[in-house]
This record gives sequence, structure tokens and C-alpha cells, in this order.
Amino acid sequence: MEAKLILWPLFAMFLLVVAVAATMLRRRIAFYKANRIHPQKTATSGQMAATITDTRAPDNFRNLFEVPVLFYVAVLVIYVAGLYSTAFLVLAWVYVAARAAHSFIQCTSNVVMNRFYAFFTSCTVLSIMWLMIAYQLATVK
Repeated sequence: MEAKLILWPLFAMFLLVVAVAATMLRRRIAFYKANRIHPQKTATSGQMAATITDTRAPDNFRNLFEVPVLFYVAVLVIYVAGLYSTAFLVLAWVYVAARAAHSFIQCTSNVVMNRFYAFFTSCTVLSIMWLMIAYQLATVK
């Protein structure tokens, strides 16, 4: 397997972050215009929470900088340590798909149990990736 293929899921996660950021920005601007609110009135997180009621996209944007950070590190460890394989590539794409599903659910219907299943799937896949990394680092010479 070509080593750089494992980096494409990182790029896909970047595109997911950009898509959620664009959704957040579009919704925020529409909210400001519709309610005639000057952006300065939401300069702090407290002011934002008191003013804006639809926090689905901003909540998801923050989520993309929590657990996914462990995914970014895992993929970089795989790449740098030369552990890349088809199994890692498939797991990385499954992780990205689960996170994309999580983002879509949270930014649209926000059905908590559906969002939980996507989150649980992504965490399970990420755990498997890290266990495989640990195993390979411990056993491969």
C-alpha cells in the first residue's frame, strides 16, 4: 500500500471541519440579520449562549476538536512509524464516515440516540486503531 493513502482521511476530516464551519457561519449570519442583532452583542461565550438558540453547528464544530484529535495523532503515528496497511486505511475511512454521520445528525435533526450511535461507532473504531498501533509497535521489529 502506498504510504500517503493513509493521509487522505485526514484531508477528509479537514473538509468536514470546513463544512461544519461554513454551516455555522451561514446560520449565524442569517440569525443576526433576521433578528437585527449586532455581532458585538455576542462577543463572549456567555453573551452568545444567552442570545443564540440554535447551537447545533457550533456544538458540532467544538466536537470536531475533541476526540478527533486522537484520530489525527493516530494517523500521523501510523504514517511516521510506517505501520500503514489496508486495515488501517479502511478503519480510518470508517472513522471519517462515522464522524461525518455524527456531524450531519447533530447539525440537522439532532436526534440524540442516532448521534450517539455514530459517536459510539467512531470511538470504537478509534480504539481499535490505537490498539492495533500499540500491538504493532510492541511486536513488529
